[in-house]
Amino acid sequence: MKSSQFLLRGFRRPREIACFALGKLERQVMEETWRLGEVSVRDIYRAFDERIAYTTLMTTLDRLFKKKLLERRKDGRAFVYAAVVSRDDLDRGIKEDVVDGLLGHGADGVEPVLACIVDTITERDRELLDELDRLVQEKKRELRRKS
Repeated sequence: MKSSQFLLRGFRRPREIACFALGKLERQVMEETWRLGEVSVRDIYRAFDERIAYTTLMTTLDRLFKKKLLERRKDGRAFVYAAVVSRDDLDRGIKEDVVDGLLGHGADGVEPVLACIVDTITERDRELLDELDRLVQEKKRELRRKS
């Protein structure tokens, strides 16, 4: 897919938004937490081969807890952390935020965005356009059944 050569002020690509949602170290700590299950600061410290300061990792885990991405419980004098959301749920949430940001401007703003999506899909692959049509039809049937 061809990417735009410029960015309008205030607009970012989805991959950039994901980077802002979580910093690089936060994302790496989340990856280790998903891999290991429950973790302490010491577990993460070892997972990073002791290359990152223990206190930095402690702060990062606390920040992720405050962002409600991790839960924690006391184990002796230390906290043990576990992920509240899965990797897929986090990625889906970021994508939903991007889509909501695009479509959340009322009816007048939706049509140009949808037209751009259809044009971009058509340029990339006609089969994707058929798949988009199938998904729209499926959603319409689902909404009719609910009402």
